[in-house]
Amino acid sequence: MSDFASMLQGHIDGHHATLQRLDECRGVLESIAEAWLTALKSGKKIIFFGNGGSAADAQHLAAELVVRYRINRRALAAIALTTDTSILTAHSNDYGFETVFSRQVEALAQTGDVVVGISTSGTSKNVIAALKAAREQGCVVVCFTGQNGGECAQLSHHSYSVPSTVTAYTQECHLLAGHVLCEYVEAAFK
Repeated sequence: MSDFASMLQGHIDGHHATLQRLDECRGVLESIAEAWLTALKSGKKIIFFGNGGSAADAQHLAAELVVRYRINRRALAAIALTTDTSILTAHSNDYGFETVFSRQVEALAQTGDVVVGISTSGTSKNVIAALKAAREQGCVVVCFTGQNGGECAQLSHHSYSVPSTVTAYTQECHLLAGHVLCEYVEAAFK
């Protein structure tokens, strides 16, 4: 077996082992699905944010809701706080990166919105600050994290903590669950 084939097989095996444990998260994922659906049916929005790969996931999931996941239906209110480079750079320059998301939550979030902080470690300072701000705004607070959940889990009403300490497996499972959540919500808006 080549080095690449061995590496690929190792990743597939690790991912598969993590996927087999996702059933442990069924209850919290159902709770998150209902929170998203309740918010959207009430005219509220879903707000996503995270750093690095989690920023990409935030943008991806917001796009699935605004545009479409699998079926044509009306647009659903969602936004990723990672997409406005002027806000990101102005705030980071003037105030620092630790409050780059909390400032946007303060400006954009309203009572009843669902705020989704994505942090594989559960310890990202800017995600934690934004989750605190979301609680103060009266939002439903959700986090997607890795195995231990960190402070993000403690601040959240609903914490989806993937049972893995491997960042790549955690991110893959965040996106998988995010797609299922989008499909569930989308079905209610056919």
